[in-house]
Amino acid sequence: DIVQLLLEHKADVNAQGGVHGNALQAAVMEGNKHIVQLLLEHKADVNAPGGKYGTALLAAASKGNKDIVQLLLDHKADVNIQGAEYGTALQVAINHGNKDIV
Repeated sequence: DIVQLLLEHKADVNAQGGVHGNALQAAVMEGNKHIVQLLLEHKADVNAPGGKYGTALLAAASKGNKDIVQLLLDHKADVNIQGAEYGTALQVAINHGNKDIV
């Protein structure tokens, strides 16, 4: 697994940049729960700002991936952080019609 290899070589899990802001948000947007878990195990900042949605939780709420939302919440994602134009995770979930995570 490429992500595991990069992490073994001390890749910075909290590096900022790109459309997704950081690796955690990129994994969330791809819907890859395994990589989200791996990044969290390597101390990815669950509340790191950046990217289109602002935080990983806001991105997960937009995608409607309940398992990833729960994983982020289990790692202390702040449900009240507001990001970009989307507001809070609750507002994002409602706006995107993701009733399963409201």
